[in-house]
Amino acid sequence: MKKEVLKVVKIGGKLIEDEVKFAEFLNDFVALEGPKILVHGGGNLATEIAGKLGYKTQMFEGRRITDADSIKVITMVYGGFINKNIVAKLQALQNNAIGLSGADGMSIVSKKRPLKEVDFGFVGDVEKVNSEFINSLLKQNITPVFSAISCTAEGLLLNTNGDSVAAEIAKAMSSIFETELYFCFEKKGVLADAENDDSVIDKINKEKYQQLLEEKVISDGMLPKLHNCFQALEGGVKNIFLGDFRLLKNESVYTKISN
Repeated sequence: MKKEVLKVVKIGGKLIEDEVKFAEFLNDFVALEGPKILVHGGGNLATEIAGKLGYKTQMFEGRRITDADSIKVITMVYGGFINKNIVAKLQALQNNAIGLSGADGMSIVSKKRPLKEVDFGFVGDVEKVNSEFINSLLKQNITPVFSAISCTAEGLLLNTNGDSVAAEIAKAMSSIFETELYFCFEKKGVLADAENDDSVIDKINKEKYQQLLEEKVISDGMLPKLHNCFQALEGGVKNIFLGDFRLLKNESVYTKISN
C-alpha cells in the first residue's frame, strides 16, 4: 500500500520578516493538499531583541552559540511571538494549526551539544522525534507549527537549528508517510556564486556536494542546511527542495537535492 505524502516545510526568519512575501508563502502553504508540518526560524529577530537587551550574539560555522541569557530570548521570540503569530495567521486562513516547541508532547527530545572546539552552550542536537504524537495531530487535520526549540529528557530547553528540526521530523515521519522536505528562505536555491542570486544550482547529488565543499563554493550559512539535507535523504526522506517564498508553487527556480 502506497504511503500518503507528508510535506515538512521550513521557513527562514528573513522571509517571516517580509510581510508581503510571508503572506504569499502562507497562502501557498495553506493550499498544499494533504498533511503538512511547518517549522520556522527567527534568528534575526532573536538577535535584534538580544541586542536591545544588551546581549551579544555569537555564531560559529553558521550556528548560534546560546548562553543562559540567549536561551531566554530565543524561547520568548521563537516559542512565543513568532510561533503564535504564525498560528494566528494560519487560523485566519482557515487552516487549523497548533504552535509547538519540542517540549510539547516531548515531540523533539535532544541532548546538549558536547563541548569540543567550541562551547555552544544551551544548544541541542535532536535524539528522538515523537512521531506518534505528531501523527495524532495530523489525523485530526491539525497542522503542527514547530519553533526551533527542543528539550532534554530532564526538561532543559535547548536552542536547536531549525533546519535540523525540520530534517529530523521528516526523517522520523518517513516511517508513516512518504515525506518531502522543503526549505524556503531568502534565496532562490543553492547558489554557485553567493553574490549572484540567479546562479542557482538546480540539482545537487552527493558527488556534486563534495565538489562544492572542496571548491569552497558553499557559504557558511548554507553548510548546515545541506548537511541536514543529505542526512535526511539517508534517513528515508523522499524528496528535498530549496528555494524562495515561491517554492511551494513549484513554478519558480529551485534546487533539488538527491542521492
